[in-house]
Amino acid sequence: MPEGYDPAAATAQEDAPAQEKTTAAEPELKVVEPAGDRRKGEDRRKADRRKSTAKKSSSGGASIRVDTGKIDSLINMVGELVITQSMLGMLGEDFSMDKLARLREGLGQLERHTRELQESVMQIRMLPISFTFSRFPRLVHDLSQKLGKKIELEMIGENTEVDKTVIEKIGDPLVHLVRNSVDHGIEMPEDRIAAGKPETGKVQLSAEHRGGNIVIEIIDDGKGLARDRILQKGIEKGLVKEEDNLTDKQICELIFQPGFSTAEQVSDVSGRGVGMDVVRRNINELGGSIEIDSELGKGSTITIRLLLTLAITGWADHQCG
Repeated sequence: MPEGYDPAAATAQEDAPAQEKTTAAEPELKVVEPAGDRRKGEDRRKADRRKSTAKKSSSGGASIRVDTGKIDSLINMVGELVITQSMLGMLGEDFSMDKLARLREGLGQLERHTRELQESVMQIRMLPISFTFSRFPRLVHDLSQKLGKKIELEMIGENTEVDKTVIEKIGDPLVHLVRNSVDHGIEMPEDRIAAGKPETGKVQLSAEHRGGNIVIEIIDDGKGLARDRILQKGIEKGLVKEEDNLTDKQICELIFQPGFSTAEQVSDVSGRGVGMDVVRRNINELGGSIEIDSELGKGSTITIRLLLTLAITGWADHQCG
């Protein structure tokens, strides 16, 4: 061992370079957002922008899908109207009495084109009633399974077009009426067989144009309304008197009175008469009417009549407005 050698100092000198290397090798620690999180943040920002755009577009009002044929017809009508207006304008610049016949002819064209334009505009608001009818096959199937009945639903006139406002507001009343027909109109299979009927009951839902009206009918081949029970219930509620000589139609009208029902048991499906006043009020608000025709043991027919001209009269815009 050399003279003056200090083992402790030598050990310290040997350890020093290792410590310096370790210190130099240690990186500076920084909190960095992972790349995946950064991408997620970008995705979230994009999603927020999409939501904001969707919210802005939805706040602009309801939209409606229009067939291109209706748009083309509307454009043609506007073109015809512009031509007629231009012709009348030129005629008025240098008018004389010898041009009176041409003026009358032009005014007649203007009236005709305006009426056609009005009809084309109304057609834009028209939608097939299948938008409303489409819910009923599943509804009738589920109710028949729940009640243990066999029921066939027939739908007619699904392509009949009605005003957009009718589509939006007629759904709930129709649901109530169809549920009534299924629950209280159609009998149980064994009761139908005993009455000489097929065990499968039939409910028909139809829509068609009749004149200036849309006519919607709900027809069932069930047991019909019990005239005597309805009359007795009306007397008990003070709606009619025993001495009143009411027709069958007037007696059927009693079921549209608020809270009127002849059901012996409360059903969680429906109650013939319960809520029928609300159904009538909703249909009256659409400018329509509802009536019922029933024959005991044969079935019932409920007829709803609605105007075709809701948009033309401005009623629909006022109601939506």
